[in-house]
Amino acid sequence: MADINVTPFVDVMLVLLVIFMITAPLMQHGMDLELPEESTETVEVKDVPTVSIRSNKTIYWNKEKMATLMTLTERLTGYLKKQKDGAVYFRADRSLDYGFVIKVMATIRRAGVQNIGMMTEPSQ
Repeated sequence: MADINVTPFVDVMLVLLVIFMITAPLMQHGMDLELPEESTETVEVKDVPTVSIRSNKTIYWNKEKMATLMTLTERLTGYLKKQKDGAVYFRADRSLDYGFVIKVMATIRRAGVQNIGMMTEPSQ
C-alpha cells in the first residue's frame, strides 16, 4: 500500500500562511514620506483667467465673486466657447480642506478645461 505523506506539505503551507498573515497588513499601507520643499523656476504668466478660492470658501473668477459652483461652470463654458483650447490658472488658500479644493478642480475639469495651472507662492 503506497500513501503520499502530506505532513511536510501541510507544515510548509502553515508556515507560508503565517508569513502572509504578518506581511499582508504591512503591504496595505503606504510609506510615510517627508516631501521636499523646493522652489521652481517661474513660468511666464499668460493672459489666462484665474479661479481663486479664499479661506472662507468664496470662489472668484478673476476678481468677480461667484455665488455657486454652478455659476462658475456657466462662466467656464462661456469662456471655452470663445477659447477652444482654454486654460485656467487655479489658486487656493492653504488653509482650505483638501476635499473642497478637489471639488472645485473637478468642476473646472467637468466644464471642459483641459489645462489647469496651479499657482503657488515662491518659497523663501
